[in-house]
Amino acid sequence: MKKSMVAALTAAMVMGAASTTFAAANPFSDVPAGHWAYDAVSQLAQDGIVDGYGDQTFQGDKNITRYEMAQMVAKAMAKANSGAKVSGADKAALDKLAAEFSDELNNLGVRVANLEKNADKVAWHGTAEYTFNHYINKDSAKDVFDSRNNLLLRLLPDAEVNQNWHVKARLDANTALDTDTGADGKVNLERVWAEGHYGQMRYMAGKFEMPDPDTITDNAFSGVEVGYRPAGNGLGFIVGAGRYNLNDHYYSKKDDAAGDLQYASVPFKYGKFNGAGSFYHLNADNIKAGVKYTKTDGTRAMTSGQYAKGNTDDANIWMGKAGYQFDHNWGLKGFYAENTEADYYQKAGSVELDYKGSQLANAGTYGVWVAYRHFGRNAFISSPWDVINIWNDGDYNYGEKGWEFGGNFVPFKNTIVTLRYGDGEYLDTGKDVHNMFGRVNFLF
Repeated sequence: MKKSMVAALTAAMVMGAASTTFAAANPFSDVPAGHWAYDAVSQLAQDGIVDGYGDQTFQGDKNITRYEMAQMVAKAMAKANSGAKVSGADKAALDKLAAEFSDELNNLGVRVANLEKNADKVAWHGTAEYTFNHYINKDSAKDVFDSRNNLLLRLLPDAEVNQNWHVKARLDANTALDTDTGADGKVNLERVWAEGHYGQMRYMAGKFEMPDPDTITDNAFSGVEVGYRPAGNGLGFIVGAGRYNLNDHYYSKKDDAAGDLQYASVPFKYGKFNGAGSFYHLNADNIKAGVKYTKTDGTRAMTSGQYAKGNTDDANIWMGKAGYQFDHNWGLKGFYAENTEADYYQKAGSVELDYKGSQLANAGTYGVWVAYRHFGRNAFISSPWDVINIWNDGDYNYGEKGWEFGGNFVPFKNTIVTLRYGDGEYLDTGKDVHNMFGRVNFLF
């Protein structure tokens, strides 16, 4: 959770504490790393309600105390009361902060209205999203064109249980504009989980996202996870176990298919260098069969031995990823993954060069990138990729390789436009595929 503030802000907000007396609440207890107050104060800073927001950090990325947080809230309250223009959202955030830290504010001599500490415990965020895909798949006889237009409303509720635990969820409603399907008002509960933070430790239980959604995982799975992430430089760990639903997934088309999934990951950060090493073990019926969906007649055609060695029901995927930020503008990142239980299409990798990057809070910011990607489909749990992919023309393929060119732009605050173009070929047939992708997100 980001907790950046210029260190001078702390000094500017230190008040005459010598004359104060401390209430029963412990003003020196840490505010947990995942506490909602960090986001609330950061948003107030971006909106100019708290002065001095910048790139430096409090005490070298350590958790700040409740007393220090109260000092920031007092500063914001003073500015709001002086006649500064405050939006409704900022006023609500300030009221919630004042209620949470009322004891500490009273110690500072700041009078707080009789607010309910448990008020506004549920925060709602989300996005309204339009996505356009256009595929040109070439063979010797003709070019096959396929385009899709989709609208998505995604809601992300976050309910605070106490200062350590939250309950979170993701609800999606889709509409395919080409066929007007999905427009029946149905909302799908895609994820729901409980999440607890104790210092740098995080505990999760329910249906949630796996550790590597930017490389070889995208879908959620049901289970438990325990993780540790240092606030600054160092090594962490993440371990999880549970059940993964393989329905409509490239490992299997078997009805009601599910598999046991376990994973372990070691994220790390050192200065401008960051990355992770991960291992995923998936055990499920039908992995060895290598089912491929046949569009022409709707049947399921078995291709024995294509996706696993012999008759094993296992997939063992090893993955390493790393990134290096040269300066404020240039960065390089990549990953390599391999399924040691697969005979074919068992490797995946990517190298990407990035220039700048869009910032949702700053209109006019942008980023561009160029990448070379090679994706064998058996190296994935599920794919998060858009144009060089393992999914095209309404069907899973064996994988693709090729170049991706992309960029994003923030025309105004909390709105981002993303464009991607992929120039590649299928791994099995060598036929060319040219994919175009566009997306507009309105975030709230």
